[in-house]
Amino acid sequence: MKSVAVGKAAAFEILSVDPAQKRIEGQVKGIERMVDDEKYCIDILTQISAMTKALHAVSIGLLEEHMNHCVVDAARAGDDEAREKVTEAVDAIARLVRS
Repeated sequence: MKSVAVGKAAAFEILSVDPAQKRIEGQVKGIERMVDDEKYCIDILTQISAMTKALHAVSIGLLEEHMNHCVVDAARAGDDEAREKVTEAVDAIARLVRS
């Protein structure tokens, strides 16, 4: 299977500059501190929920970039790779919906 470099570059750009990434990192550290400090379980679960929401936002952005670059480029090429990329995207959407 051939990879599209533009799509990969865009994906890495999203993951490296997205403000949500810093928020997620901070939330993970905060949750670790809360567990270490034996904070109330419901408060920890609330923070986990916030972190999950932030992860979903990053996932949606990454999926959008994949669709706009990898899938579109494969569709323009018009070969079997286009079907593969669409199937990959559908599978990724299914995983996101189930999570």
